[in-house]
Amino acid sequence: MLKFLSVRLTTSLIALTGVMVIVFFLARLTGSPASLYLPVDATDAMVEAFNRQNGLDKPLVSQFVDFVANALRLDFGQSIAQQRPAATAVLSAMPQTILLAAIAMGLTLLLAIPLGTFAALSPNSTLDRGITLFSLFTASIPDFWFALVCVLVFSVSLGLLPTSGQGGLSSWVLPVATVMLHPVGVITQVVRGAMLETLNAGYVQNARARGYSWRRLAFRHALRNAALPIITVAGDRAGGMVNGAVIVSAVFAWPGIGKVLVDAVYNRDFAVIQAGVFVVGIAVILLNILVDLVYAAADPRIRVS
Repeated sequence: MLKFLSVRLTTSLIALTGVMVIVFFLARLTGSPASLYLPVDATDAMVEAFNRQNGLDKPLVSQFVDFVANALRLDFGQSIAQQRPAATAVLSAMPQTILLAAIAMGLTLLLAIPLGTFAALSPNSTLDRGITLFSLFTASIPDFWFALVCVLVFSVSLGLLPTSGQGGLSSWVLPVATVMLHPVGVITQVVRGAMLETLNAGYVQNARARGYSWRRLAFRHALRNAALPIITVAGDRAGGMVNGAVIVSAVFAWPGIGKVLVDAVYNRDFAVIQAGVFVVGIAVILLNILVDLVYAAADPRIRVS
């Protein structure tokens, strides 16, 4: 198991290194930050001084070498827009993003697992068709459209919830609902499919013939054996939740990593973009390792192999 995790960690870090290289060069295609932060009538001397102060006066290859050398020390430079270390600007926003993702994923599993299980217990019934229709509907709605409609209905028309920001408990409702939207639909379908296959297995049919109820078999026995595909999809969706939650940040002005990255792109704040991608990448790698550990806990055969 340790060898497997070490291989996964190594390959993930190699992939993250490749992403960081791509982000470094793509960020600089957006133009020079000097055109945003200096007056329109700025002289060449002012532009040169600005670039020199922010390390942008060197050739691109030299900038990349300096970036790699500093990144190995976890130093991503100074944020031009915020005038503080880029890593500090990114890390200060991560707790809100992780908390939002954790709450959304917890509620998603509490809703999707029972829905998928009940649908599998009554295949082709009215309940199954209703749950399937609901899951397909939620999995198909665009996030940004759902978020805007929720703001229009619950905030503007009814005045029940705030339109943006982070205040009391009510300010969490719409962001959490938006983040949950797709995972609920997808995981419900995965649970239904996995449970249908498991409930048709021979040992389940034998237990049913001995008088065990379907619900006892489903929630105590079959659900654990159907857990592997559920864990896979849930881990993938959780990574998507951690990965910025850009829609939530843009629509609800949520103070998370998504807003930090979007603002950094608009402001051509290269240091924050690079630090943000690195931190999000590390979070996704750790999440994938956690999924592997849950895999091993759910299926002893994985621990042996």
